[in-house]
Amino acid sequence: MPLLENPISAQRNLLAGKALVNQPDLAVIQVGGDDRKAWLHSLISQNINGLQAGQSTEALVLDANGRLESILRVFEDGTSTWIITERGGFDQLLLWLRKMVFRSKVSVAAREDLALVASWGSSVESPTPLFAWTDNWLSPAPGGHRYGQAPSEPWGLVLNVLTTGEAAGLLANANVDWAPEAALDALRIAAHRPSVAELDEKSIPHELDLLASAVHLTKGCYRGQETVAKVHNLGHPPRRLVLLHLDGSGHLLPDIGDEVVIPATDGEAKVVGRVTSAATHHEAGPMALAVISRTTDVAAELAVIGAHESISATQEVIVPTDAGKVANLPRPGMLGRPRRQP
Repeated sequence: MPLLENPISAQRNLLAGKALVNQPDLAVIQVGGDDRKAWLHSLISQNINGLQAGQSTEALVLDANGRLESILRVFEDGTSTWIITERGGFDQLLLWLRKMVFRSKVSVAAREDLALVASWGSSVESPTPLFAWTDNWLSPAPGGHRYGQAPSEPWGLVLNVLTTGEAAGLLANANVDWAPEAALDALRIAAHRPSVAELDEKSIPHELDLLASAVHLTKGCYRGQETVAKVHNLGHPPRRLVLLHLDGSGHLLPDIGDEVVIPATDGEAKVVGRVTSAATHHEAGPMALAVISRTTDVAAELAVIGAHESISATQEVIVPTDAGKVANLPRPGMLGRPRRQP
C-alpha cells in the first residue's frame, strides 16, 4: 500500500484519478423489500420515490427540532436501496431505522462484510464495486435550494463499495497509490463541501447549505420538516458556513474547535464561531471551514485563536448573511393593508 506522504502531490494525483483514499470510518446499510423506497422516503429529508437504478443522492435524518443527526448517501440499484453513513452514530441510526419498520415490507441490514474506497471522477475499474455512490454536490438536487454561489473548485468524489476481501486486496496491491484523508479534505474544503466534521448538537441544514444537496423542499412527512420550512421561508439560520483563507506565514494549521474571532485593538476579541475542518490546498494554501454567527460582517478581518498561536484569516462566503426568508411575506400588521400609492 504505497501511501503518498506529500499532501500536495497526493491532491494532484487524486485530481488526476491516479490515487485512492481508504474510508474505514464509513459503513453500509442495505434496505430491501417492496416498500423500501416509500418507507425510507417518509423518514428522510430527500425525495427518493423516483430514484432510479444506478442513481445516487444525499439525504438527512433530523430530530424533531430540525437538528441534524445523520448525513446519508443513498444509492438505488433497482432491488435494494443502499445507505452509506459514518460509523460514529451508525448503531443508533440502524436501531432507529429498524424501530420504524412497523408493518412495512422492509428489511434493514448492517453490511459489515463491505468496505469503502474513495476515488475521483469515476469508480475503480478493478475489482468491480458492488455499487459506486457519486457525490453530485456541484449540481443542486431536484427540489433543493443553494443559498450561496456554486463552488468554482472541482469536486468529484466517488465512494466505491467493495467486499472486505476485495478492499484488503486493493490495499495490498503495490501498484495502487493511496492518498491520505487530509488530501481529500483539502479538496473538500476548497469545494465548500460540508461533512459530519461541520456538525454539532445545534446544526440545522440551512447553516451548511445542505438544502442544495440533501433536502427536497416540497416533500413532507419527515421528522424536522417544520423547522426546515420555517427557517427557509420565514427566518434566517443563526449561523453560517464560511471558508477561511489563512495566513500561511507561520506554516500552521488551526486545530478543530479553535475559536474564530474578530480581533480587537482594545478590549477582548469577539468570538463569532469555531473551526470545523482545516487543510493545506495544493494551490490556494492553508484554509479552513468554520461555522460562525450569521450576522458577522462578510468584510470583517478574522483570526483563529488556538492554544499557542493566532492565525489571521479572511472570509470566503459559502452561506450568505441573508440566507432564508425566501417567502418574502409582509411583516405582521401589514397584512390586509392597502399599498400606499406613490
